[in-house]
Order: sequence, then structure tokens, then C-alpha cells
Amino acid sequence: MTEVKLQNLSVNYGRTQALCEFTLTIGAGELVALLGPSGCGKTTVLKVVAGLLAPGGGEVLFDDASILPIPAERRGATMVFQKPLLFPHLTVAENVAFGLKMRRLGKAEIARRVAEVLQWVRLYGYERRKPNELSGGQEQRVSLARALVTEPRVLLLDEPFSALDENLRGEMRQLVRELQQRLHITAIFVTHDQREAFAVADRVALLLDGRIEQCGQPRDLLLEPASAPAAQFFGWKLLPGEGPNVAAFRPESAQLCVCEEANGNLTGRLEALLDLGARWQWRVRLKNGELVEAEQLSALCKCQPRVGDDIQLLLPENALRCFAAR
Repeated sequence: MTEVKLQNLSVNYGRTQALCEFTLTIGAGELVALLGPSGCGKTTVLKVVAGLLAPGGGEVLFDDASILPIPAERRGATMVFQKPLLFPHLTVAENVAFGLKMRRLGKAEIARRVAEVLQWVRLYGYERRKPNELSGGQEQRVSLARALVTEPRVLLLDEPFSALDENLRGEMRQLVRELQQRLHITAIFVTHDQREAFAVADRVALLLDGRIEQCGQPRDLLLEPASAPAAQFFGWKLLPGEGPNVAAFRPESAQLCVCEEANGNLTGRLEALLDLGARWQWRVRLKNGELVEAEQLSALCKCQPRVGDDIQLLLPENALRCFAAR
């Protein structure tokens, strides 16, 4: 198992700063998800670790040894891309074996490793098929097998399931997690999907504008955001606070209450209400123009609101969080 340390990485694309003093440690055998919107620097981190991009500053360490002087093909960091990028003229087995042949391993050893890894990704019996005979999910399994068969020190996954439908994505997430834990591989998983990050990762690092906004356990990020931008990313609603602060709350913690006149930060107009039996799905436009949407147990509401009513959102004690404004 390999510990990865990324220290003060800086990367610029022309005048655009992609990473700014980016620092993160991934423990040996740990899977860390880099989560954030498009353009925040997630894929840039993977490219630096893989050796596909040289940083303008900073350091990348594998077990406290710098890998920046080492060519990409010798680093032991293997990348799985969004698209499988399989050789169309090669069979499944030949695609998986390609990296081993480049290393000039013996035929018997190559055959053994290929058979083993195809068992892992549940493609045993598909050895002779060509890529055009596979589904999208099967192609991505071949891509994953090709990465694992070289026994990498670090596995890098760049939104590998973004082109798959939701059912296949769920299966692939589970497969990656099972293999990563079974093989004890240190892994960095890039995604813009919050649910995906929470499903696969030991820890999640939220990236915004080339910096880590917050890093921690998925539950901590969701329930205890460290800043207003982190809170907003994870679904909290921001309200103007007093002085230099910003207040935030989770919509699902609010309860509807009909009021005679909508005044204050947590009052507005009920724009939609869908009765789902035991639950209500509602949408309120606050006085500041912000839309708040959530579901709540209908039994928790002591009144019967109607669309168009002036509404107050009642919050239980300690449901509000305050952050320093930037």
C-alpha cells in the first residue's frame, strides 16, 4: 500500500489558475474522492499524479519519495478515464494484457494475470470478444481490468461512470469499492456527483476554484459544512446574517407554518405543494427571492397550507449555522 502526499501544488493554464497551493494526503489503502463542479481542478490533480502534467510548483510524494522526476510509465499510477479507450481491433484479453506485454512479461504470467483480473471484474468468458460486442458497462469493466492487471501503486479514476445509466453506475461503484478494499489499493476518485462520492469514498475532498474547501467524512461534510460555499454546495440554503456573517439551514429541517404576513428571513410565499400521503413535497419562495424546496412528514405540520399562502419556515433549535462572509 502506498501513501500519497500532494504538497502545495500549483498549476496554471495560461492566465487561468487551475490549482493553487493544493495540499492533500491520501493514506495507504485509502480511497479519497475529489468532489466539485466542472472546472474546479479535479482532473488536473489526477494528471499531475499520473505524470501527464507537470505542476508549476509543489511536490508529489509516494511513501515520502518524490515521483515528479519519474516518467509517467514508471510511476505506478494508473488512470481510468471517462471513456474506456479500448483498442477496437483487439479482444478483451488482448486489451487487458497490453500493458503487461509492454513490460515484456512471460506469456504464462500474462495469461495468469489476465484470467485473474477478468474474474475480479466479472468478465470471465468474455476473453475473445471485441469492444464492439460489449455494452458500455462491460467496456468500462475492461478498462478497469486493464488498470488493475499492472498492479499499480495508485489507482486514479476520472469520472469513469459518467456515461453509464444510473443502474450501471450503481453496480460499477459497488464493484470499484469491493476491489479497492480487497486489493488494498490507494485510490483517488474524481466526480461531480455528490451521491457517487459518498458511496465509494473513505473521505471526500470538496474542491472549489482549485483549492480544497473542506475534507472529511461524507456525513461531516453534509451535516457540518465548514464554510458558506461548502454549505451551499451540499444543499444548505444561505440567508443574510447580521454583521459579517451568513446564516444557513437545511431545507428538510424546516416545517411549514401559515402566517398572516410574510416578514423576515424565513418567510415567503408557498408556490407548490404536492401531497404524497405521509409526506409533503413543497416549494417556497422567500422574501429575498431564494427558492427553498424540500420534503417533510405531513404529520409534523399543524396547519393545512395552500398554494399562495404566506408561509413561515419553522426551524428546530440549533438547525441554523452561521459562517463568516467572504
